Parts: sequence; structure tokens; C-alpha cells
Amino acid sequence: YRHMNKFIKEFKDRGYFYQCTNENDLSKLLDKEKIKGYIGFDCTAESLHVGSLLQIMCLRLLQKHGHRPIVLIGGGTTRIGDPSGKDKTRKILSEEEIEKNIKNIEKILKKYLDNNDSKTKPIFVNNYSWLKNLNYISFLRDIGRHFTINKMLSFESVKTRLDREQSLSYMEFNYMILQAYDFLELNKKENCALQIGGSDQWGNIVNGTDLIKRYSDKVVYGLTTPLITLATGAKMGKTESGAIWLDKNLLSPYDYWQFWRNIDDRDVIKFLKMFTDLNVEEIKEIKDENINQLKIKLANEATAMLHGKDEATKAEITAKKTFEQNLSGDGLPTYNIAKKKLNDNISILDLISLTEIKISKSEIRRLISGNGIKINNQTISDEKKIINIKFFNEEGFLKLSIGKKKHIKIQLD
Repeated sequence: YRHMNKFIKEFKDRGYFYQCTNENDLSKLLDKEKIKGYIGFDCTAESLHVGSLLQIMCLRLLQKHGHRPIVLIGGGTTRIGDPSGKDKTRKILSEEEIEKNIKNIEKILKKYLDNNDSKTKPIFVNNYSWLKNLNYISFLRDIGRHFTINKMLSFESVKTRLDREQSLSYMEFNYMILQAYDFLELNKKENCALQIGGSDQWGNIVNGTDLIKRYSDKVVYGLTTPLITLATGAKMGKTESGAIWLDKNLLSPYDYWQFWRNIDDRDVIKFLKMFTDLNVEEIKEIKDENINQLKIKLANEATAMLHGKDEATKAEITAKKTFEQNLSGDGLPTYNIAKKKLNDNISILDLISLTEIKISKSEIRRLISGNGIKINNQTISDEKKIINIKFFNEEGFLKLSIGKKKHIKIQLD
């Protein structure tokens, strides 16, 4: 079966694809009918951050191709905690905190998903509704018998914890059974045929497709996305200045815009495909344009999608003003450096230590790895970066930014 369904083709073209349980059959099914697919979101935090954005984009894409997204909020499973990718048990939240988090997370998802078309508008479900009244004995008898401990022990999330001799409670060990049960419930209640998740969810997803096959002899599918890391090696969603939240009360639209504007050059094209609605052909055409223009495009598109067009435009104007004003160096603390020191081509670490700013080299390295050091508003991502005369403007100075708040002017003597 050579033909690839349009949704799967775009899913691959945008870089969302990692693994699929049976790609050919899923492709045929998606050609034949409109389906429902779900992604589960945790409600341990009061908001989602950029680390969840890829999953949200997958739901958007599903919707764009005429299918119906189901958003499963883990009100029940949050009371336990998913061991995947975690090396310790998470703290258990109170009922009120969980309810508050759910409301906030739904609000964010509604911004990204279209709520107008009755055929494709998202269905929001909370797994607490079926987990809270489970009868343990009948659950073990009806569901538990379909799982073998041998197989459960073979999954990555369990193996890593056991290999490191870190404790894995029986409560967390049960998580994968509950996630599989969620899929079964959604299949029964909503005829849901697909679960999408990050690559670390593969074991949990396959458990679900297997359970449904054994329990009701139905075929459903699993699809995973790759783990996204920034070119600097950092995890998507976390930076030196904290998480990049999708809630304007926790992170201003301007700071959100700045996060995308300051992405490493190597990530720009990849992120235009993943996190904007620009079509892939259009991105191919513009990929050789000026990198800073592309970054502004990325920042505008990503910010408009979450906070609206006005906020994106406002952020761009503010950034432009700040950039122009600050590059004149007016009002910035100034440090002088002898020109001959620069003839030796010094590294960024040495340059900063010449300025009498009280900051250790290890702290500078940490800032560099979190994109916290800039010269003339350009992020420096390599601690061995050589600074020479070319970085100084006609007036003989450059602007150095350390973190978000500290800007100084380095003047040649």
C-alpha cells in the first residue's frame, strides 16, 4: 500500500513522526473515514509549557484534516503520577489544585483548537470520571488479566528506574495499566481509534492497543512524536530563566515572543515546520532568507497563534525599539578594554572576565548553555566563541547582555 494518507504525510513533513503501530492500516483507515484521536495531558502544573506544544500541534493537524481531537485530561492519573522519563515519584496534589489546573489547561487548549465546527470540535474528557469508581476486584479480573508482569518489566520507563536502582512504587507501576484502560474507555465511549503521544509514551500506548485487541477484538492505533531538544541540547520548554509557559499570567506575550526570536539558528527551519501554520512548501521557499527575518517570522507566527496577532505585532515593535535604543549604548554601564587584548582573539569567557563583572566562569558557561549570553542582541551558544574586532561597531563598542536584565557596553581603548 504505497499511497500515504494526507494527514500522515503532513505529520511526517512537519517532523512530528517517530513511530506508528501499523502505519499502512492507519493510512487506509484515515483515507476511508474521519476518526477520533486523543492525546492525554497531565494536570500536575497550573499551565502547560512549550514542552507540550508539539502535542497540541498534533491535535491541530488532526483537526485540520477533518478528524476530531479528544483531549484527555488526567484528573485521575495525576493522583498517581507517570513514571515515564521521571527518576522520582512526583508530589501528589490536592483535589482543588487538580480542578484548578484542569480548568486552566482547557482554556489554553481552546486557544489552539477550533471550537466552531461541530464535526471536529475538541471533546474534553477527564479520566477521573471513570477511574474514581473502579472496583479493584473486578478491575483486576477484567483488565489486569490481560497484562503480564514479564512484559510490563520490559518497558523503558520501568527498566530505567530499576536499572538505576531507584524505587518504583507499585502505585506508579500501575500507571501504564490505567493509561491503557483510558484508551479502552475512550474506544468504548467515543469510538476513539488513535492515541498520539511523545516517544516516551510508546510502551503505554502499545499497552492500550494490545488491551483493546484482547478485550474487544478491535484494532486501534498508536502514533508517537520525537523528543524535541533545542540545538543547544537543552530540553524544549525549559530555559535558564524558567519554563516557557503558555499562559500570559505566568509569562508575558513579549517574553514568549522573545523565546522564539532567540532560538538557535540551527532550530529555526525545523521549528517553523513544527510550530507554525505556514505550509511546508512555503517554508522550503523561504529557508535561505535572512536568518533574523526568519526568527521574527517564527516569533510572530507562534505568538499570534497563542496570544493573538495584536500581541505578536506589539512584541515585535517593542523588541525593535529596545534593540535600536540599546545598540546606541546610551545609558548603559561601560567597561573599557585595551584594543591589543583583542588582537589575541579572546574567548567570550575571557572577555567577560576582563569587565570586572563579578561572575564566575562556571556561571557564564551555565548561562551560555541556557542562551543567556548575547552580544549585540545575538545569542552566543558556544563558550569557545572567539571575540575579535569585528564584533565592535564604528564607534568602537559592543553591547553585552548577561541574562535578561544585565546589559553593558564594552568600549575599546
